[in-house]
Amino acid sequence: MSESATSVVPEVVLPVLEVPVVTPHAHHHHHGADGGGCCSAGSDAAAVTSSCESVPKSDLVTLDPIVATAEAPDELTLLNALKQVVDPELFVNIVDLGLIYSIQQEDAKVTVDMTLTSPACPAGPQIVAQAKQALEAVPGVKEASIKLVMTPPWSPDRMTDDARDHLGIF
Repeated sequence: MSESATSVVPEVVLPVLEVPVVTPHAHHHHHGADGGGCCSAGSDAAAVTSSCESVPKSDLVTLDPIVATAEAPDELTLLNALKQVVDPELFVNIVDLGLIYSIQQEDAKVTVDMTLTSPACPAGPQIVAQAKQALEAVPGVKEASIKLVMTPPWSPDRMTDDARDHLGIF
């Protein structure tokens, strides 16, 4: 009884081991990767990729003139963009921390006066770079410059209630 059981095992194991090697499976898997994870027939996947490719191109073509003639974004839009920048030490965004002192706009150029929670803040360069990137990602902003201002010095009084709640300061 035990002998026949052991002789059956290799037969069962072998086909299982071969499955990944089977070419239709590998081909299907490869195709799925090409088609963006699309599991349907090859023609569908091809249609999906070709339409995917054409969409961004047409978007870009239509976006360019709009960006060129875009009205300057309002301050709220710019502040919302800056809210994506989070102080890596406090894990609160720089707007709620009260680090943004002023935002000036001239055509497509934005200048922001901001400060850091402390002049020696090691994350300063990172925060400034992220603030610049966030602003330049806003439609209608061609260039953003960040000016670091240490006066008036930052104090916790400048934080919003959200930031205080987050940090447990009342």
